[in-house]
Amino acid sequence: QAQLVESGGGLVQAGDSLRLSCAASERTDTIYTMGWFRQAPGKEREFVAAIERSGHDTYYADFVKGRFTVSRDNAENRVYLQMTSLKPEDTAVYYCAARDGPLISAREDMYEYWGQGIQVAVSS
Repeated sequence: QAQLVESGGGLVQAGDSLRLSCAASERTDTIYTMGWFRQAPGKEREFVAAIERSGHDTYYADFVKGRFTVSRDNAENRVYLQMTSLKPEDTAVYYCAARDGPLISAREDMYEYWGQGIQVAVSS
């Protein structure tokens, strides 16, 4: 059973960039599709981005297209979320997630493993 640990969050200003990292306790190259979700205060958790296990295919929520990039390093068992042009509405707890299937999914219930989440705050 994979354990996921996020890092790289913090407080930044609007327009800044931030890179989140997710470390997996098990090999990611042959098993997991990885995703990022976020939950803003008072809102439900929502899909942000996902990457299939080889790293060739990615999928993004419309509100982050062109600003966020998801990538992975299977040699290091890590997945990253590079966030640029951050906005105050990007403020949320960001979660790393993994699923055993090979296909990308934006559905929260398709992911079996979750990190504890990390706070990202963007000031105006």
